[in-house]
Amino acid sequence: MSSLQANGGKDETEEIQPPQRPPSPPAHTTFAARGVHPPTFSAFKPRDYRIPSTQAMNHVAWSCDGKKLAAVGIDKVTRMEPRSATMFSGGHSDDVDYVSWNPTHPDLFCTSSQKDRRIVFWDARQSRHVQQIALKFAPVYTNYAPDGKSLVCSSSLNQMYTFTFGKVGEVTKEQWRLADRDPVSGTTAIFNHTGTGLVLTHISENTFRVMDYPSFSLRDNPAAHVGGCVAVALDPRGRYLATGGQDSIVNLFDLQDWICVRTITSCDHTINALSFSFDGEYIAIANGGTYVDICATETGAPLHRIPSLVAASTVCWHPSKHLIAYCGQTKAREGGPPSVAVVSLFGLVE
Repeated sequence: MSSLQANGGKDETEEIQPPQRPPSPPAHTTFAARGVHPPTFSAFKPRDYRIPSTQAMNHVAWSCDGKKLAAVGIDKVTRMEPRSATMFSGGHSDDVDYVSWNPTHPDLFCTSSQKDRRIVFWDARQSRHVQQIALKFAPVYTNYAPDGKSLVCSSSLNQMYTFTFGKVGEVTKEQWRLADRDPVSGTTAIFNHTGTGLVLTHISENTFRVMDYPSFSLRDNPAAHVGGCVAVALDPRGRYLATGGQDSIVNLFDLQDWICVRTITSCDHTINALSFSFDGEYIAIANGGTYVDICATETGAPLHRIPSLVAASTVCWHPSKHLIAYCGQTKAREGGPPSVAVVSLFGLVE
């Protein structure tokens, strides 16, 4: 990897205490009772890739086939790491903040920048962007619908907008366009597996909203956290919705009745991001501390605490392997080396 310098050690962070174990779960929920053989997470070591920069790497995301990992945040460039040093540039005039992959095609993705107020759509098979949309608001967060034909985008003012893909008027080429509808309040949003519903969170609200899509009619509004609800993830098996809050708690909700069935309290810091493994058995928790927790979905039990060089701003499981990617920035210390941006991998790296 030409643009990143690998480092398997953890020499810049304080000693991280192991999480406290909760009471023993019901026997029928354990791995042994269900015939599940979890990976030996303690046998793995983080692989840290440092990029010289005074800014943090904000976001990483896997393509739907897991062959590409996109990383953005430190400049105008989107990097495909860690298997190659491919870079995509020319679409943005300022720093890129977020990247999302189309769930239906392994080469299609979009990037967004708050500073230049653009969303740019790319095809990884070509160096130049496919489409560029200039906006009147600053885009922060994006997420595709399961069919890859819709996109939700939140602004810096926590307003959620919708984009659709198709033909407009006499234009023969399909393109992305901003939907002609008023935005709704929201910081993050995630589609259900059929694309007929959305779960919206807001950084200053202790509830989340369950809404129909595309009507945005409200179906439910469950309470989730004492502080704001800042992270959300959907179990790939369709059993649970996970929410993370400023109260350092992760709650798992049943998708039928929207009742909280499990609470994970292993973290001591604000939750930044959540991600379920491809089989739904494990949930990774990024937070304000220099560690990432892996917990069992069915019991909430902490399985492993990954020591990290950074307080990870995001975390994501590989779509078909027990492999985690996360990113952030090291802290500069008096008399020590300058801060650097970091992309890290943990798990079954081939």
